[in-house]
Amino acid sequence: MTGATEGSHPTGHDPDRIKCVVWDLDGTLWDEIAVETPTDELPVPRPEMLAAIDALAARGVLSSLASRSAPAVLDRMDAVPGLRERFLAPQVSWQDKSESLRRIAKDLGIAVEALLLVDDSPYERAEVEALLPGVRTLDPGEVPALLAAFEDREVTPESRERVRRYRTEETRRAEGERFQGTREEFLRWCDMRLTVGPAADEEVARALELAARTHRLNSSGLTPDRLRALAAADGHELCTARMSDRFGEYGIIGAALVDRTAPGSWSVPLLALSCRVAGRGAAAAFLFWLMERARESGAERFLVTLRPTDANLEMRILLRQAGLRRTEADADAGGEGDGAVLARALPGGAGEGGGDLPKPPAWLHVSTRKDAAA
Repeated sequence: MTGATEGSHPTGHDPDRIKCVVWDLDGTLWDEIAVETPTDELPVPRPEMLAAIDALAARGVLSSLASRSAPAVLDRMDAVPGLRERFLAPQVSWQDKSESLRRIAKDLGIAVEALLLVDDSPYERAEVEALLPGVRTLDPGEVPALLAAFEDREVTPESRERVRRYRTEETRRAEGERFQGTREEFLRWCDMRLTVGPAADEEVARALELAARTHRLNSSGLTPDRLRALAAADGHELCTARMSDRFGEYGIIGAALVDRTAPGSWSVPLLALSCRVAGRGAAAAFLFWLMERARESGAERFLVTLRPTDANLEMRILLRQAGLRRTEADADAGGEGDGAVLARALPGGAGEGGGDLPKPPAWLHVSTRKDAAA
């Protein structure tokens, strides 16, 4: 195994960091070189590689392609039943592998560090490692160890549906490119809906997954074990957010832990949302819903634990735009370790007007779960 240093998993792979495995074609997915075949028929894919791709998909891990080959090879894959559909945002061209991985990450809306490249060429792996040091690379012979890292990992309903939902996202993106109007008009046309409420028992596993796997929209990086322990403690509540639009269900895309143990305050040790909803107002709407709920309960202050990272700039900007500012009251707010605590006063009071609390984006309809069920 090469690339960035992995976590403490016994296989050497950290499954929480891997969102998409990117596969080379020639010498990796199949043995031959596709452009050198005497006919338009593609080389036969290696059964063990297809099985690995399917096993990863069943556990919520996406697959893509990055191959330095003729673009026509990708077109030829369409003629092979069940082959092309396994891969999202594929890149088949003569560009550098590092550039292909950048484009895949952009198209999928995930951090490039969430990719892992499987490639038989030491040169290609070295090129990616040099230009994208956060990306791990593997020789095809190391794939069994990768699969072993996911064997004991709990599979949530969202994990099983992840590949299908990313395919739906491709449809959204294509419709957005064709839409004649502004970005806000397109989001309104999508009829986006967010339903928020206390987490049901069957949603806890997904909340733990969000805590572990999200980075761009994660306020504190609270570990799943710590989140589980705090959620079970007196005075704490775990909330989740579901999202849908005219294209279908996103599933559970947000989780927040609320601590109400301090008189007159609501503290949020963790606010985490899927990167799939970045740029659509869901993070802001979830945060503002929590703030409004705190105000209605009579709380005078609202606090969020923040651990700044290279990845969560988007979350930091959101918290600042919501009027949250740094405070030294980490202990009072239940801050964890090196996390700062951001706070703001809640205007008005229980039963009074919303004051200057921010409102969700106009294109996103927000309701509590009990209202949605009515």
